[in-house]
Amino acid sequence: MDYQEFLCAIERELNKRLKEGVQASVYTARKNNGSEKQGIMIKAEGVNAAPAIYLEELFERVLKGERMELVVEEILDFYKGVECCGVWDCSQFQKYENIRERVVFRVIHTDKNKKLLECIPYTEVLDLAIVFYVLLEQDMNGTASIQISNEHLKMWGIQKEELYRAALRNVAKLLPAEFFTMRHAIEEMLEADSDEKENLLEIGEDEKQDVMYVLTNSLRNYGAACLFYPHVLEMVGEMLKEDYYVLPSSVHEVIIVPESKALDADEMSEMVVEINETQVEPEEVLSDHAYFYQRDSKKLMARRNGMTV
Repeated sequence: MDYQEFLCAIERELNKRLKEGVQASVYTARKNNGSEKQGIMIKAEGVNAAPAIYLEELFERVLKGERMELVVEEILDFYKGVECCGVWDCSQFQKYENIRERVVFRVIHTDKNKKLLECIPYTEVLDLAIVFYVLLEQDMNGTASIQISNEHLKMWGIQKEELYRAALRNVAKLLPAEFFTMRHAIEEMLEADSDEKENLLEIGEDEKQDVMYVLTNSLRNYGAACLFYPHVLEMVGEMLKEDYYVLPSSVHEVIIVPESKALDADEMSEMVVEINETQVEPEEVLSDHAYFYQRDSKKLMARRNGMTV
């Protein structure tokens, strides 16, 4: 059984169990960097928001011998936990004033997303593109959002510059930046007990020194966008008291390395390539080289082949 056959089998079994008016279907999502990902969408009649559930991990468990009915039960339990009981009022999207306070941004690679960028407004910075979306809901289980397209701008009668200004205002409130040591990040991944949440941007403890740090947002979702939050890179430089490298470990976070503790530029970029090839899903890759932040000029620069771009 391959993954496609597994999805079709799950779709059939779910539709036998779901209540009337709720339908499961195989869903293909267009992801970052031109990739696609298949899963199951469960949608209730009259509800225009629905969870898409990706099942690669469950598929691996079935291949190892887990019974299909147990997997179906797990999916149903998950759906009950996130069931979309309310209906998103699409008429609210007709007027920019209704969604202005929910406009935020993500960062993706420009060249790897050329087709997508033909249809949406974006601001280019170095080899990255700042793209905009409306954040409907967010919690630690995920987000509900709508990508803003060029058609939306026409409907609202605004320019992308207005989106950018609104997003810069909103991100600090809706998706605040967090900066912490790599040690803390590892403890967080291992779910180790911690007396308090570490965010050096808030507590500013100079004595918490490390070789590497992590910059992301409060949800750990598209947190690399924090690179372009107002004053964040300046604040990091003030805490480190030196220039530093930025390693784009994924679209969800970046690694910060003080210059005094870093390898040379080529080796830092080689580290990024290795991380991308061995630890990051293709749709989550941000870039394939290191960046460098210079405190005096307050500029983020690309570093390729030992050269500053």
